[in-house]
Amino acid sequence: MATPALVEPTWERMYGKVEIVRQRLERTVRVLEGANIPYAIAGGQAVASWVARVDEALVRNTRDVDVLVRRADLTQIVAAMAADGFKHAEAWGVDFFIEDETVKPAEGVHLIFANERIRPDYLTPAPSVSESEATQLFRVVNLDALLLMKLEAHRPKDVMHIVDLMNAGLIDASWVAKYPQPLNARLEQILNDPNNRQMI
Repeated sequence: MATPALVEPTWERMYGKVEIVRQRLERTVRVLEGANIPYAIAGGQAVASWVARVDEALVRNTRDVDVLVRRADLTQIVAAMAADGFKHAEAWGVDFFIEDETVKPAEGVHLIFANERIRPDYLTPAPSVSESEATQLFRVVNLDALLLMKLEAHRPKDVMHIVDLMNAGLIDASWVAKYPQPLNARLEQILNDPNNRQMI
């Protein structure tokens, strides 16, 4: 494996992307609300929104923006985002938006289509846009639906997001019974792992 080239760290390199992603999220919300398009913020930004209500020190930075929308609104979404300078593209079966080619697809605004399976092997479809609530910042997927989505994805970052929800006191063992196998077993394992407990 080749050793990557190193450059001197700067505050901009360490934290600049965090601000860019925040601005991208704000722009997306402004566009969708301005066009009266139903939506709900999902993914890591939704986790951050929930965790921040309890303990801002537990908030984890996320490099993309996931938005739950209705597929029937896609044409309207593409037009509204384009009017604000976003370019629509599709890769790996995901519709996304970026400002220009300097933005990696993984850093863009990713669409999740409500009531559709994100992947064919998922047990459950993505939630309805109505499974959300308004905050002073944006509409966000409700906690039940958000946890279900994280359990379905079950990537390392999804596990860490579930750990954040647990350490914020938002979920506990009583949530295990809400979900079918094998999702409930995944949640139980995460909750019972002592390595996932927050340091005091």
